[in-house]
Amino acid sequence: MSANDVDKKPAGEHINLKVKGQDGTEVFFKIKRSTQLKKLMNAYCDRQSVEINSIAFLFDGRRLRAEQTPDELEMEEGDEIDAMLHQTGGGFGF
Repeated sequence: MSANDVDKKPAGEHINLKVKGQDGTEVFFKIKRSTQLKKLMNAYCDRQSVEINSIAFLFDGRRLRAEQTPDELEMEEGDEIDAMLHQTGGGFGF
C-alpha cells in the first residue's frame, strides 16, 4: 500500500510564516515550502511601504538570503522571521 506516502509531509506543500517588525507588528504569509523567500520579502516590503534593501530578514538570528526556501532552512509551521531596519548613516534627503 502506498497510502503512507501522503503522511510523509503532513503539513502539505504550504507553510504559514510570521514576519515580525521591530515595532511589534506581525504580518502572516502562506507560501510553498519550495518558494524562494524573496517572494515573501517583497510582499512584506510592499505591504509596509519600505524599500527591500532597507530591511534585514533574520531567522534564528541568521540573516536570510532571497534565494533560500523554507524547506532549505527547515522552517516549521508558524515560524517567525524578524524584519529589522538597517541602521544606516545619514538621512533620507527629503
